Formats: sequence, C-alpha cells, structure tokens
Amino acid sequence: MPSRTHSNDKEAPLRRRSTATSRRTNTRRLTIKELPLDSRPREKLATYGAAALSEAELLGIVLRTGTQGENVVDLANHLLESYSGLGGLARASFADLLRMRGLGAAKVCQLLASLELATRLARSQTRQRVQVLTPEDLAPELMLDMGRLDHEVLRVVILDTKCRVLGATDLYRGTVESASLRVPELFKEAVRANATSLVLAHNHPSGDPTPSPEDLEVTKQAVNAGRLLQIEVLDHLVIGERSFLSLRRMHPDLFA
Repeated sequence: MPSRTHSNDKEAPLRRRSTATSRRTNTRRLTIKELPLDSRPREKLATYGAAALSEAELLGIVLRTGTQGENVVDLANHLLESYSGLGGLARASFADLLRMRGLGAAKVCQLLASLELATRLARSQTRQRVQVLTPEDLAPELMLDMGRLDHEVLRVVILDTKCRVLGATDLYRGTVESASLRVPELFKEAVRANATSLVLAHNHPSGDPTPSPEDLEVTKQAVNAGRLLQIEVLDHLVIGERSFLSLRRMHPDLFA
C-alpha cells in the first residue's frame, strides 16, 4: 500500500502536464475573418490609420494570407522574431526568406519590395538636406544604404565649395585594404566635377563601426593625396548597422 500511494503521487503531476500539453496542442488559432472587426489589420487601418497598427499587423497586410493553423499576423510575428525585427528582415536575402515556412516566391517579393520602398522613402527625405556641415548631415543616408550590406563598400561623396553634395560613387566592394587601394581612383570623380572636397565612407558588415588599423591607413593615404590635388578629405565615416563613427572626431591627427 505505501508503495502504491507513492507511485500515484508521481503519476499525478505527469497526467496534469500531459493534459495541459494536449490543451495547448489542440488550441486553434483564430483566422483573420474570425477576429472582431476592429482587430483585423485592414479594417483597423481604414478606421484608425496606418500609425495605429503594430509592425506585425502592417507586415500582415503586405503578406495578405497566413498558413494552415497560423493567421497572417501570427506569421508576421514569427518573421519579426526570427529576424530580430524589421532591420533583420531588410538584410535577409530572397533565398533566406524563401526557406521560411509560409513564404512562397510571391510573398517574398511583396515583402522585399515593401522594405525597399521604405528605404527609398527615408533616403529621399534625407537628401533634402544637401549641405554637409557635420557628419550627422550625411550619416543617416549612408546608414540606410550601407548599414545592412553583407559586404564592404567604399563610397566617395564629393562636395562643392559650400559643402553641398555633388554626387557619390562606390569604388570598392569587398575588403577595403590599403594594399589594394588605388588612391588616385578616390579623386577621379572629384577632379572631373571640379569638387573642392570629399568625404569617404565605408561600412562594416559586422555592424560594429569600430575602425581597424587598415581604415586609419587608408584615411592617411587619402588625406595626403588630397593635399597634393588641393581636394580636401573632410572626413572618413565608418558605417555600422545602427551607428557610425567619424574618424576626424576620433583621430583628428590624421587630418591635421
């Protein structure tokens, strides 16, 4: 008798856990059509405006449909969690997203197109600020363009006498090293456009903008070459995912 009582005490918690697991497994998620009207993304947007929707609800409108047993907002939440938010989604490739459950080629195209439109809108707004007086005047657009790239890019932004942007050129893709850098190429467009100064910028795909010794060496070579050509190198910006660093601020001796 004592041993039987002891056995029942052990089995009872197991039965309770099994019953709870069964209840979770059998819980059916509501479809969008089964939700109250004011909880459906499209109806909510029409009534309250897009700003009232969560990121998952906005993403759900883009994706349009969910999967078997998962409505479109649940699918959107799963994507945001998997990629740590919109920034991670924006960095994902077509092939990466296509491997996600519930995403076919059409959905992936819709998603990437909407993210690219958002990037271009933000970029067009920053371009209204054409005069570059501080690194902060240029960095937001550069972070939009370069902060989520999976490879390194060196960009040259050329400026006129009033520090207004004349244009920008991407010169190197891959690792930017002083050994492989052809310094005259940095000034080619500046000479052609009769620019008086320029800003160098390159990204770190790791997301960490901490400059490397190579970054400092590239800057030193560029500043010295600019003096000979009478085209001032105003700064070298290192672009991370959500932040940037100005080498002029960090190492003013390089520009002295």
